[in-house]
Amino acid sequence: MFVGHYAVGLAGRAKTTAPRISLGTWFLAVQFLDLLWPIFLLLGWEHVRIAPGITRLTPLDFYDYPISHSLAGALAWSVVFAIGYLILGRGGAGPRERRRGALLLGAGVFSHWLLDFLTHRPDLPILPRGPYVGLGLWNVPAVAIALEAVLYGLGAFLYVRATTARDAAGRWGLWILLAILPVFWLAAVFGPPPPDERTLAGSALVLWLIAPWAWWVDRHRS
Repeated sequence: MFVGHYAVGLAGRAKTTAPRISLGTWFLAVQFLDLLWPIFLLLGWEHVRIAPGITRLTPLDFYDYPISHSLAGALAWSVVFAIGYLILGRGGAGPRERRRGALLLGAGVFSHWLLDFLTHRPDLPILPRGPYVGLGLWNVPAVAIALEAVLYGLGAFLYVRATTARDAAGRWGLWILLAILPVFWLAAVFGPPPPDERTLAGSALVLWLIAPWAWWVDRHRS
């Protein structure tokens, strides 16, 4: 999953009753596990192999990522993110709204693991050293691509319907953002494999820029 995760953030921003949570914060939550992963790769704490053919949609062999993508790790990061929001994400909200926002964002973090469970082959560890699970939709490209496209389309529709641009930045900034995410996704699906693991990790760090972009766009919409 890639744009499917962002779909959860778009829908969460559009539909929840915690309006002080910006789209940028939602994007940070739903992609938090994948934002941590390249950092852990570069630190040598987790590992991946470039193995073309291991699945029909991705050449990546995720053979060692227990910190970022185990079920236990995902639950722990969900709690960490929720606590971080309680401490930092005040934004004028009262205690009750902050608690609700923290729960919603924690669920957003955990949604990443649930969506990955649908697409990954059985390489997602429950505990740091297994057992391993995954329904493997990456080996059924028509289903995996259609599912992710529908999720993204629905999330984008909900957000666009629920918000209104206040100026050109809110209008064009959003449409460029909504267009570039599928470009990244389709380039990863249909493009050549990365040359090596460090290049993969370095390029994945670019995704940290998506959240502040979404935060900026969201500030220009009401």
